[in-house]
Amino acid sequence: MFSSQTFLWRSFAVLTVAFFLAACGGSGAGSSATTVPGAQTPPVAGAVVLKTPVLSFNDTGLNVSDGVTSNGLWAVESAGVDWEFSLDQGASWTRGSGASFEVKEDGAKMIWVRARDNAGNTSEIVRVNCVLDTTPPAAVAIAGQSEGATNTFKLSGIEPGARWEYSLDEQGSWTAGKGSALGVLGNHLGRVWLRQVDMAGNASVAQGFDLQNPSLLAHEASGEPLQPSILAPGLQTYLIHGVVLRGDADYVRWDIPQGQQLMSVKLVQYVSEDAIAFFALQPSRVFDAGFDVSRMLVYGHMGPGDLARNVLTTLPKSKLGEGAMTLWFQQTGSLPTRYAIEVMLAPAD
Repeated sequence: MFSSQTFLWRSFAVLTVAFFLAACGGSGAGSSATTVPGAQTPPVAGAVVLKTPVLSFNDTGLNVSDGVTSNGLWAVESAGVDWEFSLDQGASWTRGSGASFEVKEDGAKMIWVRARDNAGNTSEIVRVNCVLDTTPPAAVAIAGQSEGATNTFKLSGIEPGARWEYSLDEQGSWTAGKGSALGVLGNHLGRVWLRQVDMAGNASVAQGFDLQNPSLLAHEASGEPLQPSILAPGLQTYLIHGVVLRGDADYVRWDIPQGQQLMSVKLVQYVSEDAIAFFALQPSRVFDAGFDVSRMLVYGHMGPGDLARNVLTTLPKSKLGEGAMTLWFQQTGSLPTRYAIEVMLAPAD
């Protein structure tokens, strides 16, 4: 894995051109690319001035403005004029072909590009700094243990600037976690996969954990509202999973410590022929609100259309701070519903 400090996009422009970062899952724009006089000498009267090229690249990194990427392919738009690029600050130039060129070998890069015609006229130079990193990080070290009813997977070896992710669908999709551990409580999920993704977007080898293995604890969440199951303290990312149907509700409690706040509660898996289940949160150590919705922090239906929806988005942060929170999840129909809910905490703002 290439290790380097993040390169800041510097402006030492005579004429700033638009530079667009086409990013996975989003995009950005700014004066990151700059132009400098191509000949480095005063212009000659009557000289042809060529239009400056525009560069774009696929920033695969976790931050689309840091210039760290695992993809060395750069696209060039040069308004129908030939172009060339330099990787040694103009000491030598390579004539471009088509509409792109590829930078290879991991490391910090200073890329110069300019337009050039057959008469030797050149445009001002577009100058960009970036870091190319194509090396996947090492697999994270994971230590599993049971804390009460919670299986805790503690992760170490996360690279600076990297994040860890989990998958519940055999690596079909991935969700980013927070903190340094994943807490899992329930009796439905078969397997969870864990990996890290470095700041350039390279993923490590994934590791799978069989949640039905006898060495781990399969816990059916409590059906007693005054005696909810309790998540292990001290973590920021939890998964609650189980099977519910009419007459078999799940009640689970977690405690938000001082200096933390509840950031999100999301349905991340739902398997049922019945597309509607019910949930409610009560800010209490038990769920004694009954059907009095005025005592509930939030309540409503959950189903396939609610996957990845944070049910807390309309709530003020003042209601999500230190204290106990109890979840009620239930299927009111007779068909079993298999579910997984992600609970995530974060440092208080």
